[in-house]
Amino acid sequence: MSAVDALLEAARAGLDRVTPHRAAELQRDGGLLVDIRYAELRERDGTIPGALIVERNELEWRLDPTGAHRAPEATGHDLPVVVVCNEGYASSLAAVSLRQLGLYRATDLVGGFQAWRAAGLPVRG
Repeated sequence: MSAVDALLEAARAGLDRVTPHRAAELQRDGGLLVDIRYAELRERDGTIPGALIVERNELEWRLDPTGAHRAPEATGHDLPVVVVCNEGYASSLAAVSLRQLGLYRATDLVGGFQAWRAAGLPVRG
């Protein structure tokens, strides 16, 4: 197993990863979906309506509820956050990083945006 595969496996062991339909339920109930895909992928494939767009390199600064650069949606450490990448790999590592910031309900979307779209859930663009 490669080092990055081991890192990913360890990250996922600590997450309660969610399916697309569960992510939609969490969003409906006040949870925050955070799309970390880069602009080219969003332009090509569209976006999830209501998801907060934060590219990966800004994620921790924008989601830290105690930070000066936080997004208005980053309301507290108990906020359910579902990180969405393209296929569900980078989002696992990003969710662990958010947990290290104290966002203890952070997780990620199994299969990423591609799984969301394949599940027939709403896509804008």
